[in-house]
Amino acid sequence: MNTNHTIAGIFIGAVLALTWIAFGFWAFILVALAMAIGGLVARVIDGKLDLKTVADAFRGKRSSS
Repeated sequence: MNTNHTIAGIFIGAVLALTWIAFGFWAFILVALAMAIGGLVARVIDGKLDLKTVADAFRGKRSSS
């Protein structure tokens, strides 16, 4: 288990919970969506996510690699 991932998970959960409590459900959804988009952008920048492969998957093309 990677401690950094555990701490990040706890932090993300706390932010989402506080958002829900303070601002309501729709703010919670908006913050969760923004966090997901930010995570995807970070993975693309780090080179851990290939957008061509993702686009192919949405188009129904399969890859064995």
